[in-house]
Amino acid sequence: MTKLTTEEVKHVATLARLAITEEEAEKFAEQLGKITGYVEQLSELDTTNVEPTTHVLPLVNVMRKDVAEKGLDRDKMLLNVKEHEDGQVKVPAIMD
Repeated sequence: MTKLTTEEVKHVATLARLAITEEEAEKFAEQLGKITGYVEQLSELDTTNVEPTTHVLPLVNVMRKDVAEKGLDRDKMLLNVKEHEDGQVKVPAIMD
């Protein structure tokens, strides 16, 4: 099992822009060490005839039919808008 040092934990915390105390670094080093030790057990498995996969279950996209439908009535939609002009939503200018 690879032992993570508190310095490594602090370095990762710095990269993630997390402020941790010395006690937290020690606690996380121990916890992360246990996790990496558990994951290292997977290297003991014989995966010779196992195909690489991205997901353990077959995934199928379930999509609705692409059917044109009547949209929201323009006059009804404009009731929810602060400002409108000639049937268009008026927004503040973002460029000069």
